[in-house]
Formats: sequence, structure tokens, C-alpha cells
Amino acid sequence: MCGIAKIWNTRALTSILIFLIGLISGCSERNSSTTTVIANINGYSFNNDRELERFTTLVIDSGKVVVTGDWSIAESLQNAEIIDGQGQTLLPGITDAHGHVSSLGYTLLQIDLRDTTSADQAAKVQVELKAMGYQEVIIEKVSVKEKSGLEADARTARYAALDAVAHAYGATQVFLGHTRDDQAETVLLGLARGSGTRSLAGMAVINGKYARPFLQLTREQTVQACQEAKLNPWNDPHNENAKFSRVRVRNSVLPVMESEIGPGIAAALARSAAILRDDADALDEMAQAVISRVDLNDLDCAALAELPRAIRSRVLRAAIYAAGAPSGTLSADHLSAVESLVTSWHGQGEVSLPGGVKVARISGRLSLLARP
Repeated sequence: MCGIAKIWNTRALTSILIFLIGLISGCSERNSSTTTVIANINGYSFNNDRELERFTTLVIDSGKVVVTGDWSIAESLQNAEIIDGQGQTLLPGITDAHGHVSSLGYTLLQIDLRDTTSADQAAKVQVELKAMGYQEVIIEKVSVKEKSGLEADARTARYAALDAVAHAYGATQVFLGHTRDDQAETVLLGLARGSGTRSLAGMAVINGKYARPFLQLTREQTVQACQEAKLNPWNDPHNENAKFSRVRVRNSVLPVMESEIGPGIAAALARSAAILRDDADALDEMAQAVISRVDLNDLDCAALAELPRAIRSRVLRAAIYAAGAPSGTLSADHLSAVESLVTSWHGQGEVSLPGGVKVARISGRLSLLARP
């Protein structure tokens, strides 16, 4: 059980217990789908550092406590039922009828408090969306297994979760919140990696079922829109963590470029991305025409050599991914090594690639083999 604050005043203890009993019996009689706000209380819970912290407002949705904080968490809940706590004390988790009210502490045996910041925020958003009229709001927790780097693996996990939920509910369109600033950061990161046209083209407004309706708006404009709509946008603490390359680009590189080169850098990068996307789309279409009539596991080197390099590199990339290389793992160096088997052949050995894929030139043909 959770430890409870030490209370020496018997009358105060009686008042607390009566208040808790009243809340329990009152909430049980209400419709479990009703959003209830209990305000004006002296509440206590544990934060991410496992320290006791105080709250004055608590929100119950569908029979569960979803968020605690100050009155601001309830301001957008116009249709919620409000209960005045009358300044009484509200304590966490009296789960044992034999529990002793003693000592300001708690026992943490099998409780995992990692990621509770994002979980708490998800709960807040769920409550706000229901207050806006959305009947079904889903919270999907993801687990990130770090293989290629935390940023890339977290992105993969997020999209996998979105794909799963979209499939489960038959969604034909998924809206993402990327802005023009995000696009500029993506282009700069691509330049820093020495990426090709497709990467420098950035994110598409429409890419299959994914849509980015805010891609032409700045981050500042979206914040202003939230303020006008009386919504409370959340600033993810990871957005201030300088160990992530995107954060460094956002907080250090772009501001310096704006200061030293002139304003409008983010907009210029976004325009460049749009131009490059048109070129990349055209090259992809031409490459697809070649891919559709060849065997990607057995490619004729003479035929490949006749193709323009931009088309040939796309055919080679498609062949390598088809052989089993994990998506997004090929670098310019990988492709250059395979390219040399076609255009600069001098008897070199096979090329080892991510995912255990190996490419070798045998009798004038490229053979691609995946690790068993």
C-alpha cells in the first residue's frame, strides 16, 4: 500500500476519511462515462522522481482518475461535473482496510513510474478531446527497442502504433502535426548526412494514409492557433534535450542561420524540399518502370551501367531492400560500394550490407543474397 501522511489531529483524520467515503459512494452512483472534476482539495501523489507532490484538482473520466494538477487542467472541460472539495485532504490509494495512517512515506515494490510524464499528458489530451465532443479517444503505449538510435527507433515505434490502430479501426487517413519548421529541420539533417534527393525532399503533405495539414504553417502559428482556441499545447521535454540531433538543429543551428544569413531560412528550406520532391517523384517513377521488368535478385551489370546514375541508384536501393535490408538503413557509402561493382569493376569481393544482405558480381551479373 502507499504510505499516508502522518496526521496527529484526530478530528482532521475523521474529516479526511469521511470525505473519501463520500467521494467513493458519490462517484459509484454516477454514470461511469461522466467526466468529473474534484477541485479545491489538498491532494497528494507521487511525481516521476518518486517524491510526494501536492495537487488541488483531480479529473475522473469513465470511472478512473486520469489527471491531477491545478485548476487549469479542468478549464477546458465545460461539460464536466464539478465537485467542491471544500479544502479537504485527498490521499492516494487506501487499498488495505487494515492500513495504518502513519509516516510521510511510501513503499515502492512493483511500481514502474518510467514514462509517466507522457502517460499523464496522454490522459490530459484524452480528457480534453472528450470534452470537445470526441466519443472515442485511444491511448496507445509504445515500447522502443533501440537498434539504430533512439530518435529513429522511437519514430519507427510511433508509426507502427499508428498503423496498428488505423488498421484496427479501418482509418483511411491519419493526420500528423508536422509544421514547416519540422520540414526545415528534416532537410538540414539530410544535408548533414549527405543524403540524396529523396531524403532532402523532406516530408510529403500526403503520403499514403498519412496527411500533414500543417506543413505550410510555422510552429509559432500553430501555438497561436491553440491559444485562440483556448487549447493547452504540450511542450515535450525531449524537445529541449540537446543529445538529440534534431533538437540541436532546432535550438542552435537554425537560429544561427537566421541571425547570420538572414530571416526566412526555414521557409527557404521548405521551398527547396518541395522542388526536390517533384524531381524525386519523377525519378522514382522512371526507376519503377525499370524495376517492374527486371529480377531484383539477379541484375545484368551491362544493362545497369547504361542507366543514368540517378535511376540506377534507385534500382540498386530497391533490390537491396527487397533482399532484406532494414528500411532506412542504407547510407551513401553502402550504395557507392554496390555501384562500384557495376561501374568500376576490378575483381573486388562481395559487399556486406545491413540486415545480412550481401551483393556480389558473378559472371557480369549482380547477385543479392540475404543472411538465412
